[in-house]
Amino acid sequence: MSLFIREAKILDPQSPHHNKIVNVLIQDGVIVSIDKQEHSADTVIEAKGQLLLPGLFDMKANFNDPGNEHKEDIRSGCQLATESGFTGIATLPNTAPVVQAKSHIEYIKSKSRDCLTDLYPMAAVTIDTKGEDLTEMLDLHEAGAVAFTDGNEPLWHTDILLKSLIYVQKIDGLIINLPEDKLLTRFGTMNEGIVSTGLGLKGMPALAEHLMIKRDLDILEYSGGRLHFSNISSAESVKLIKKGKKKGLNITCDVSIHHLMHTDESVIGYDSNFKINPPLREEKDRKALIKGLKEGIIDVIVSAHTPQDEESKKLEFDRAENGILSLQTMIPSLLSLKEELEYNEWIDKVTVNPRAILKIETASINEKQKANLTLINPKKKWKYDSSSNRSKSVNSPYYGKELIGQVSATINGTKQYLA
Repeated sequence: MSLFIREAKILDPQSPHHNKIVNVLIQDGVIVSIDKQEHSADTVIEAKGQLLLPGLFDMKANFNDPGNEHKEDIRSGCQLATESGFTGIATLPNTAPVVQAKSHIEYIKSKSRDCLTDLYPMAAVTIDTKGEDLTEMLDLHEAGAVAFTDGNEPLWHTDILLKSLIYVQKIDGLIINLPEDKLLTRFGTMNEGIVSTGLGLKGMPALAEHLMIKRDLDILEYSGGRLHFSNISSAESVKLIKKGKKKGLNITCDVSIHHLMHTDESVIGYDSNFKINPPLREEKDRKALIKGLKEGIIDVIVSAHTPQDEESKKLEFDRAENGILSLQTMIPSLLSLKEELEYNEWIDKVTVNPRAILKIETASINEKQKANLTLINPKKKWKYDSSSNRSKSVNSPYYGKELIGQVSATINGTKQYLA
């Protein structure tokens, strides 16, 4: 099998062909030439005006399988990821049952074997993600878990965090924590501030995030190990992580695409599709997150893909579940930030960095390398509706709207998706 991509602009800071318009020939899943020459092939893609990136990788996605397959399952999630340009996804353990045993890891791997998108299960740090008792993390690592996290739940127990950081040092393992003091956010539904006061909704103070980050940094300095902060959302969090990195602590962090796009003012219409955790913060926080990406303080941008059914979202705002459907809108969202984030300021955050943090082989656009690629048409307009949606759920504020930027092809070795 051969594939010829004509006149694509390569965007890959790791490649000597970065920012060049070239032709790419792929033979049996391997890039055999990158040049200006014409080549014959079984399939030809006319890519003039399009962008060729290393395959996208998402470090935070909920696929709800097993337990809530009516919202999303591994099959639908994989197809959705493939058509959204992702060649790799790290899945959260917040399923039913929680991913905390070897058989749970094998279940995910077996159901995704035929998918173009590679799934990398993350396993729970604590049993049932309750934060009280450690799982058998070394066994889970042997079974294929790429990191350890309680996912949508914070590691609230100080001693548990300390012990887990020490425990996984034997395998140079990664602990991922959602920084949130749940006693401070209890019963909260959105960011605490002027907007929440005006709407009459109980707020979730950014302080709950800051306190947890301070605590975690102190524990990490004491214990050693590798720690990743998931879904940071405020200006103060960026400052704290910057200080921690300057001290030489082995820390990384990510931000969701939602917190780069929106603020708490989006909640003014009580649209429950904007109800997420951590909540959307103020404009000063959004700008600080953008700056954090530019300065390299924030390492990764995640989709935080969280499918919810209508029964979970079509409720009063304070009763609705958290989460936004976001894999399919990731590329249009990133492209819409072009006035604030140049291509070079986000490409590695969704391709190289998440793989490197998880110690997965990185993708690059070079000859003799496995073809792990995403081709994007940055000017393609499309409507996000029932005919184009690839998820089982519809909880997106973009549903029914026209978006700009679409994936033309996703290639992972010999597996190919062509739009």
